[in-house]
Amino acid sequence: MNDDDHGDDRRWLDDPRNVTRVVYGLVVLCVLAFAADLFYEKHPHFGFEGWFGFYAVYGFVGSVGLVLSAKWLRRFLRRDEDHYERAERDADE
Repeated sequence: MNDDDHGDDRRWLDDPRNVTRVVYGLVVLCVLAFAADLFYEKHPHFGFEGWFGFYAVYGFVGSVGLVLSAKWLRRFLRRDEDHYERAERDADE
């Protein structure tokens, strides 16, 4: 056993290079999915659904909207770090 391996419990995503690879891989997959919009026939119900990349842009905007609304909602729903410990301590008294 190597001394360097002993006690090292790092995971593969702890290495920043691997995180960068995952991000670039996701970007490539998104670009391919966006480009795939050229290769099938659309049957839109509304006219704007036939625009190139409409569903990719719609999904991206929807996801960003969910994240931003969750950050805004967090201001109202946040609890103190010791919220449950304090409630348990008050119940014991």
